[in-house]
Amino acid sequence: MTRQHPGGKTALSRSSALARALLGGLFMAAALGVGTAAGSVAAERIGLTGTAARLVPAALVSALAIGPVTLVLRRRRTRLNALGFGGVGAALRAFSVGVGVTLVSAVLVIGAGTAGGLLRWSRPDPVPLIGFLASNAVIALLLEALPEETTLRGYTWTALRGRFGGAASALGTTAVFLLVPGASTVAYAATARLTGAEPAPIGIVPPGQDAASYLILLPVFGLTLVAARTAVGQAPLWASIGTHLTFLTVNRVTLEGDRRGAGWSASQTTPDAVLLVPAYLLVAAVVFLLYRRTSRA
Repeated sequence: MTRQHPGGKTALSRSSALARALLGGLFMAAALGVGTAAGSVAAERIGLTGTAARLVPAALVSALAIGPVTLVLRRRRTRLNALGFGGVGAALRAFSVGVGVTLVSAVLVIGAGTAGGLLRWSRPDPVPLIGFLASNAVIALLLEALPEETTLRGYTWTALRGRFGGAASALGTTAVFLLVPGASTVAYAATARLTGAEPAPIGIVPPGQDAASYLILLPVFGLTLVAARTAVGQAPLWASIGTHLTFLTVNRVTLEGDRRGAGWSASQTTPDAVLLVPAYLLVAAVVFLLYRRTSRA
């Protein structure tokens, strides 16, 4: 349902806004669970290995997440641009802001942590590093950054902003974001049962993740993505996509580089080193807020 504002604008009712917000989370959870399970089976049956095998579920997740959003918007005679996409020039500028702010924040904080002895770095190997950065960029974009930002900081955020203020919408979008990992494990388990994919346990976080650390990091990450999305005026969703992609890349090199064969990695000398990740996200969030104020002053 909608209601009419005195100024003539039609706003969503509270229940409609909340329902649409949750629908965005449902789209992402279903896409992530179904896409990774079915995509892995499809890649195996085709005989793909390595990057090509990882690309199939990634592409499927994007299709399953963005497709339903597009159909719902079309029924309302709205386009994807209404979620925060824009023209090529504006998209590139917003994406650059997201990447630049996040990368500089990470370099400063992780650099300080390295200087303080929290991390020790291996010698970089340029060829595997370049290969990893290229393949990771494509897969991370399709598997996580693009579909999650479209459904959550795009569809969910827009639905909440149709009824609520900025702070409430930021908290609501982040709350829906927190529900997605656990819900996706249910979708994965159901799909694995139907397709014969490797089973995985149902839980509130993805398998292999420490629940406490994950649930502490996720709200910080979610709010930083909202800060990125609201920092620029044109094509703002691309700022959060750039932030999301940079976050994944930095963390996979820094924390998982050795396991992923990234050609460069860091070893933690103390458990406190993991705090560098939320620390650089908080720095990035503050910079995004300052950027928003100065650019709109």
